[in-house]
Amino acid sequence: MARKKSAQGTPATAALTAAGVPFVQHPYVHDPSAASYGAEAAEALGIDPSRVFKTLMVDVEGRIAVGIVPVSGSLDLKAIAAALGAKKAAMADPAAAQRRTGYVLGGISPLGQRQPSPTVLDSSALALDTVLVSGGRRGLDIELAPADLVRLTNAIAAPISSLAAAKSGP
Repeated sequence: MARKKSAQGTPATAALTAAGVPFVQHPYVHDPSAASYGAEAAEALGIDPSRVFKTLMVDVEGRIAVGIVPVSGSLDLKAIAAALGAKKAAMADPAAAQRRTGYVLGGISPLGQRQPSPTVLDSSALALDTVLVSGGRRGLDIELAPADLVRLTNAIAAPISSLAAAKSGP
């Protein structure tokens, strides 16, 4: 059964509204030929890619989890596995990700997912006043405080992006 949009918009914006969390919607015109949804959002909105985060679904030893990393980097699969107490991780099957979240690829938000999953936010987000994540559809990002994102998704923060892992390494 498909999740209906609420009067507030997408399930992500509805979850933020219900929780009383302040957020700003940043709509933009989605280009279906864009190679990267996250990079497209950063460019279309004129926002530094280190502040725009992509939501990636991963399979961590048979269970689905969420990794949230800046679009300026990439997800370090070993780092997210370690953050979740596992040995390895792989990108989740796209169809499974869409079924689990209720969102389409390129519009998967870490908020308002059909079935919540263990979530890891790249620790670089904690140094920022606000971050942008998908608002639950292609062409919509939402800006909120990283602390609110952590609280609403029950996320843990860890260095899981290729950029963060390189900075924290020896």
